[in-house]
Amino acid sequence: MAKLLEITGKPLSGEWGSDDVDGTGFPVLRTTNFTNEGVVNYNDVVTRQISKKKISEKLLRYGDIILEKSGGSDKQPVGRVIFFEGEENKYLFNNFTGLLRVKDTDKWLPKYVFYALFANYHAGGTIRYENRTTGLHNLQTDSYVASVEIPECPIETQRQIVSHLDKVVQLIGLQREQAKKLDMLVKSRFIELFGDPECNPYGWPCKELGKLVVVEPQNGLYKPQSDYVQDGSGTPILRIDAFYNGKVTDFRKLKRLNCTDTEKQRYLLREHDIVINRVNSIEYLGKCAHIRDMVEDTVFESNMMRFHLDESVMNAVYATHFLCSQYIYKQILRKAKKAVNQASINQGDVMSFEILIPPLPMQKQFAAFVEQTDKSKLAVQQGLQELEILKKSLMQQYFG
Repeated sequence: MAKLLEITGKPLSGEWGSDDVDGTGFPVLRTTNFTNEGVVNYNDVVTRQISKKKISEKLLRYGDIILEKSGGSDKQPVGRVIFFEGEENKYLFNNFTGLLRVKDTDKWLPKYVFYALFANYHAGGTIRYENRTTGLHNLQTDSYVASVEIPECPIETQRQIVSHLDKVVQLIGLQREQAKKLDMLVKSRFIELFGDPECNPYGWPCKELGKLVVVEPQNGLYKPQSDYVQDGSGTPILRIDAFYNGKVTDFRKLKRLNCTDTEKQRYLLREHDIVINRVNSIEYLGKCAHIRDMVEDTVFESNMMRFHLDESVMNAVYATHFLCSQYIYKQILRKAKKAVNQASINQGDVMSFEILIPPLPMQKQFAAFVEQTDKSKLAVQQGLQELEILKKSLMQQYFG
């Protein structure tokens, strides 16, 4: 084993500089450009004015490892790493990050060192080096770099390990891309069948959502954190972090709480209910899900409201996809009541959303297409889970 400090030396500190007032600044990577896969997300890269005398050694090169020094959360420890493979001598990194650069590339393959640090982070190796302040976690960088050990092996063995892991990572990326394409396929099919809701090119009749419900809309259950349980007992509760693209991601992973029989009966979800998020940050406001295939009785939290549509007129799958459209989101933005760190809409706002009503057989045709696509996506997700398990197993095998 070799100390990381011996391999890279102390990390170089990042730069932040001043506002780029004339557009001639340097692009600077921040922790918002980190991904949990260890690659750079180049969306929303800021530019900053930075004195040239500060940057000669800090312009990023292929093989540089960027270490997160400040950030994280209670659920995500600080200390993530990303491997830089972008355009050389173009990007800098900010003062919440540090640069690790392998000194002897004849002895140490930079990507091998990166994978070792990546494995160490996901095994919880940075947690002991955290300092926590209000809302921010800081890494004791010098102690971390001086303490972390990298398994020593011949450079050819390092190349083989990197090759194995790269292949798995590439397959994971392909599976994720396939899942995204299936999501896009559903959106494309929706537009193909029903047209853009904003311009309604087929002239479908339109009604307010409130005129299509068969049960009075209802807000969810409020319970303090002290009522949530960790031992597997209690009743599952649906929260905003549990659904994506109009569906609950996994009913088996919902948080659980203690609630009375009366509360359970009042706030129990039913098959083909639709829930919509009415209080949260603006990007989560209005997110909705169609309830189906519950594994056990489930309630829903107070930030949400639920309603049930007249199934003789409106298919819940079609309605959910319609409510997830940009057309509805623009209505949400117009109606949102904004406060510090959150926004809200009320029942009246939601029930006033105007929804197009194409013929019910067409709605059901779309729902059948979604069901078939979901089956394909499930197969992709199962393959992705198997690859993630393989990746974790290889990391454990190579780096302990």
